Amino acid sequence: MSEPAVAGAAPSTGELVVEALDVHRSFQSPDGRELHVLRGVDLEIESGETIAIVGPSGAGKSTLLHILGALDRPTAGAVRIAGRGVAGLTDRQLARFRNELVGFVFQFHHLLRDFSALENVMLPRLVAGASREEAESRARELLEEVGLGERLSHRPGKLSGGEQQRVAVVRALANEPPLLLADEPSGNLDTETSQRLHDVLFALVDDHGSALVVVTHDRELAGRTGRVLRLVGGVLEPES
Repeated sequence: MSEPAVAGAAPSTGELVVEALDVHRSFQSPDGRELHVLRGVDLEIESGETIAIVGPSGAGKSTLLHILGALDRPTAGAVRIAGRGVAGLTDRQLARFRNELVGFVFQFHHLLRDFSALENVMLPRLVAGASREEAESRARELLEEVGLGERLSHRPGKLSGGEQQRVAVVRALANEPPLLLADEPSGNLDTETSQRLHDVLFALVDDHGSALVVVTHDRELAGRTGRVLRLVGGVLEPES
């Protein structure tokens, strides 16, 4: 008899980008109780794969995303990204690790308001040690790819909400990371603008080959991914 499929197991068609093994995360509540948010999460994600994580508010979806992206550390368990473990890394090493291997897109774009769209997208490349010329060339290419070639010099305050999120998406891909994490990327946009952003997001992921994990309540967005997993009671299970 064959073994039952594991909810977080990749379909075994390519190189593993993420390996999370028995990940736990707990927090201390103000009254001293221990709150168990993640209870033994196992997850494998392959290169180019797209995954949606859904579930009720407060289930721990963002906590899991932060752990997968090395923004937070698990209480127990192990996480490897592109074959590299995060345990034991200093905060400075983790920052470099994230800049090289992980792109982040959040509900609110978090663009630097005093920087132009071009400068915002250049920044990750500059932090990684690229020359200004190389960083600018890469940023121009990405912004033109998402239809913002005429908005390079605009600061965030002069861009629409959808344009700001497109800048945030290409900024996340500036270093060609193997993993792109998106937390409610269209949650602050209207339906039409959200759909245009989703088109851009999936086109970029397909073109650049990054694995995508998106946390969302948007059923249309979740339905466009290759796998949908639900976080319930601190563990992942297949969406029924």
